[in-house]
Amino acid sequence: MKKRISMKKIVDKQTIKKHYQQADLGANIRNAFNRTGREIKDYTDTESFDEFHIRGREATRELARLAKLQKGMRVLDLGCGVGGPARMLAAEFGCVVTGIDLVEEYCEAAAMITEQTGLSHRVNFQQGDMTDLSFDDQSFDAVWTLHTIMNIEDKTTLFDSIFRILKPGGRFVLYEICAGFHFPPYFPVPWAGDASMSFLLSPDDLRVSLKKSGFEELQWRDVSGKAAQWFHAIAESRASSAKKTGAVGAGKRDSGPGISLLLGKTAAEKSRNVFRNLTEDRIRTFFGVYRKPGKE
Repeated sequence: MKKRISMKKIVDKQTIKKHYQQADLGANIRNAFNRTGREIKDYTDTESFDEFHIRGREATRELARLAKLQKGMRVLDLGCGVGGPARMLAAEFGCVVTGIDLVEEYCEAAAMITEQTGLSHRVNFQQGDMTDLSFDDQSFDAVWTLHTIMNIEDKTTLFDSIFRILKPGGRFVLYEICAGFHFPPYFPVPWAGDASMSFLLSPDDLRVSLKKSGFEELQWRDVSGKAAQWFHAIAESRASSAKKTGAVGAGKRDSGPGISLLLGKTAAEKSRNVFRNLTEDRIRTFFGVYRKPGKE
């Protein structure tokens, strides 16, 4: 039976859309590749920008292994962005993935890239609101979300909805940002221009909310240290490269278009603030793997 769950929305959807959306995103991506003489043929060709979270594909792969995702599993990717994690789950783990995102431009770009990489038979995308899931009960083997629920205030209702659409024994897999000891964070950050769009819970409160929705905790790992090290390594690499070449703006590896395709003109400021928030313990990052009780 299909069931729609409406949630209290303190932040208007249009405000969230405006924060993320970009006009002509698909064309911008194609133009960026054309300028560098590159083509999109394989899912790895876009990894320089399509993993819209800290540590990128490294974290995606690590979390999928931790969650023991396997071939043939039907996975729902909440807040799929332009589809990088969904394509990786299909290509490397054999999952069948449905991605949903509030931002239509993201879904269109995700579908375009997926078609060019030959993965459309295993991955599909649809514009949708994760706070209003219309999927049938017990539809998915796993629900997966990476750095997306920070914009959701009513997390308990969201978790109840995820619990409903999971099969018994199914897994809810998340990589999320929580409030740190010295909260609040500095803004802007990738998920919010200011505090009005950001709803971070403490790690303990997030775990309590998940358990109240009926989930069993399988894994909970603080990966904040790895996140800070990742930012530090990027800064060191850029500084070293700039020193060697003596060129202004050096340090960018020729790895394809960067995350500014999605973050826009404020990409550098947002990234600096995330690093600062991590190092000052204003935010923390966690891997979580949860299970819906019942026979798999």
